[in-house]
Amino acid sequence: MKENNENDKENRLLTSAFKLFNEKGIKSTSIQDIVDNANVAKGTFYLYFKDKYEIRDILIAKKSKKLFNDALEELRKNYIQNLSDQVIFIINYVIDELTKAPTLLKFISKNLSWGIYNQTVLKIYEDSEDAEDSVLNLFLKGVKESNLKLKNPEVTLFMIIELVSSTCFNSIIYNEPLPIDEYKPYLYDAIRELINNK
Repeated sequence: MKENNENDKENRLLTSAFKLFNEKGIKSTSIQDIVDNANVAKGTFYLYFKDKYEIRDILIAKKSKKLFNDALEELRKNYIQNLSDQVIFIINYVIDELTKAPTLLKFISKNLSWGIYNQTVLKIYEDSEDAEDSVLNLFLKGVKESNLKLKNPEVTLFMIIELVSSTCFNSIIYNEPLPIDEYKPYLYDAIRELINNK
């Protein structure tokens, strides 16, 4: 029962911080604001987090990880064999979700890759049952099964996610260089070239 109460406090702090960061911005949100909104003692905050920047990083990691996990769930409902098509399906799903949730897009900003690579994420999810079931593992397995000659598949996937993260933010928020629906074909061509090593 105590463990449930501890998880509840941590989740309340995360929910509170996410809400306040979006409403007031990170700089204008104090730890006191977060604990007051979560209805927990200030000392409780420090049981879980070093400072407000650590809770921000964990939130970014968790939110981006969830996007990729949801995309994988959707991918499983479709029969797509080709690795490039699988990756583009996942990326398309993530882009569409971020387009529907500009607040989340602004919060994650250009740190989408944290859902796959950030050490904070690995710490959060190291005990997770879905460690084997990740976009990274899907990609590495796909590269091997497709006998692709990528020098470093992990770096290739990182480059893809970073490309998506940085360029889609501008495309979704500012319609630059193009609105997202017009931009997608260019992005997907670039992703196919990275994967197929042309």
